[in-house]
Amino acid sequence: MSRTLIPAPFCLAPLVAACLVMSPLGAVQAADTAQVPTAEMSTAKPAEPEKLPTRAEKLDTLFAALKRERDAEKARGIAEQIRLEWQDSGSATVNLLMQWAAKAVADSKQPSALDLYDQVIALAPDYVEGWNQRATLHYQMSNYRKSMSDINRVLALEPRHFGALAGMAAILTASGKDELALRAWEQFLAVYPAERKAQEQVGELEEKLAGNRT
Repeated sequence: MSRTLIPAPFCLAPLVAACLVMSPLGAVQAADTAQVPTAEMSTAKPAEPEKLPTRAEKLDTLFAALKRERDAEKARGIAEQIRLEWQDSGSATVNLLMQWAAKAVADSKQPSALDLYDQVIALAPDYVEGWNQRATLHYQMSNYRKSMSDINRVLALEPRHFGALAGMAAILTASGKDELALRAWEQFLAVYPAERKAQEQVGELEEKLAGNRT
């Protein structure tokens, strides 16, 4: 966002030149008693530059917009902006390790990726996406217990993490815990109500649970 600095208003007293006709003695006396006009500067403080929003403030604004949005495509764009905010750890070293880990996952080198995520978490234990990506990798490796442990850590740091909520719901469904999976999807929709796949999952689970009760 560009910032325009508006100079503080100021005021200069008018400089008046007087042409006087006087005797030489009068001129000397006038010179002795004359006072040099002084500039009257405004006491108003200069305008402070506009403060940029913090990362937390950006996320709060994006999540508020995501909760209001009902158009699926527009909501998807907001969700992507949130993901981009999550991805940046604020550390060049951690960001590089995350890139290497993603490359290792893409190359099917899960042990190497896992080691890199371990390093990320050790360096930045409050970095949400480090935990989330390790949870995803554990899930892909069918390590559901470890994945759930990492998901719980993600949600402790960021309760609105819809990716982690979706992962939790998937694990609970795979474990046959449909009621808990339904609750996870409901929490997801409370954050991201326009996600159609989540809506479908809720509908399917509600029907399944209703059938089981009859």
